[in-house]
Amino acid sequence: MAQIKRLYRSGKEKILGGVCGGIAEYFNIDPIIVRLLWILSIFLWGLGIIFYIIAWIIIPKNPKHKWN
Repeated sequence: MAQIKRLYRSGKEKILGGVCGGIAEYFNIDPIIVRLLWILSIFLWGLGIIFYIIAWIIIPKNPKHKWN
């Protein structure tokens, strides 16, 4: 049976809440790219902060990572 790929916040690649790191792990890309795109969305459209907070609330922590 195929394993389901899940989106989690990252405990390894986290700066604030691990949202960008988790998205990067999910898509298997560098977290810096996701962070730069997120910052760009904040400056261009202003919704990045709201979306980040919502994602921080609804995306669960990765149970395989150590959280402080």
